[in-house]
Amino acid sequence: MSLNVIDLIKGQLGPALVSQAASQLGESESGISKAIGGLLPAIVGGLANNSDNPAVLDAISNASSSGILGNLLGGSANNSSWISTLLSAIFGDKVSGIVNTIATYAGISNNSSSSLLNLVTGATLGSVGKYAADNNLDKSGISGLLGDQKGIVSTLLPAGLSLASLNIGDWAKGYKFDNDADTIKQTVREEPKIEVTRSTTPVGTDPDRNNSDGGGSIWKWLLPLLLLLAAGYFLWKQCEKKETTTTTVATDSTAAPVDTAATVTSADTGAATAKVDENIDLNGTALKGYKGGMEDQMITFLKSDSYKNAADDSALKDKWYDFDHVNFKLGSSTELEAGSQGQLENLAAILKAFPDAKIKIGGYTDKTGNEASNVKLSTARAAYIKDWLAKQNLGGQVLGAEGYGSQFAKVDAKASDAERAADRKMSVRFAK
Repeated sequence: MSLNVIDLIKGQLGPALVSQAASQLGESESGISKAIGGLLPAIVGGLANNSDNPAVLDAISNASSSGILGNLLGGSANNSSWISTLLSAIFGDKVSGIVNTIATYAGISNNSSSSLLNLVTGATLGSVGKYAADNNLDKSGISGLLGDQKGIVSTLLPAGLSLASLNIGDWAKGYKFDNDADTIKQTVREEPKIEVTRSTTPVGTDPDRNNSDGGGSIWKWLLPLLLLLAAGYFLWKQCEKKETTTTTVATDSTAAPVDTAATVTSADTGAATAKVDENIDLNGTALKGYKGGMEDQMITFLKSDSYKNAADDSALKDKWYDFDHVNFKLGSSTELEAGSQGQLENLAAILKAFPDAKIKIGGYTDKTGNEASNVKLSTARAAYIKDWLAKQNLGGQVLGAEGYGSQFAKVDAKASDAERAADRKMSVRFAK
């Protein structure tokens, strides 16, 4: 399973850096975020297209020791100089065109776009360089890693941008991206053959009837068929987005061999219906949460005496509750994304209100990356939540924390990051 380099880099370009860059460049955070979203796949694509370029491989090999990741926004003149030189080696005379296109697309100035181009390039080189160093990749390994990105780069450009709009469409001239095999295949364009026949239709007759078997009239049935197929696909995708309940199977090593987790709430995968925080009643105390979300479901379950009446752990292991807000920074098991703390505090409040309740924590990842690393990461994240609850004097109510990696992920590794977010989650269930 090939690594998605863009996911690797996003950990360096989180909300804190976006906010700092917006302040430093005098732009809106939304504009900075939009520009980064367009630059990132373009830069990764440029590196992938130059995966055998010695200058690129040298830059990545040396990036891990240059300290570039620790000073992305305060880049020294020396760093800026070699990054600019590298960009010229990758994109040639198209650098200014990329800067102009991103500036227009994101609604920021050309100067800000140019600064972000250097910043994102530095983050990309630093992240890939660190990964290569951590995994003992030589230049051949780095070249292979970059080459693996060719099949996915074009699909990761945000709506409104394309390789052609960035004036770098000639990367793919004569080629097409093959997302199934992560390879680039030669595309041979074949001019359609047109058969010209001499009309012998008598005057006054119906030409459509006489040419019913001719090449031109094929569109009379083909075009409606294509439109019907397009409409059917659109309706299918709309129905698919409305799915709000998923079923996950998880191994529970402390109880029965198989722990089937029917998730009560679904992760936000970009569906049109937005979740809105409202007050959830906890014995007279208002908690901020979604109606029908994790807190609401857990409180309803406990108030119904369903937990008290459960005979043993096997009666509880089939129902898991997904956290709506708790998310870790990419690749981290100790740093939470902004807004995550509130839901952990809600969980602590629920446990304090129901001191007899016991829980288990579960962690999950998507299908990208090495599975052993995924299990390790998800286990560490589950342990982090368990330890946090212990610090709130609730350790006696947490009976276990386990990570399942991508074992139960359902979204394909080549899907978009937004789609794969459904598999990256933390969950909790009641236990005895």
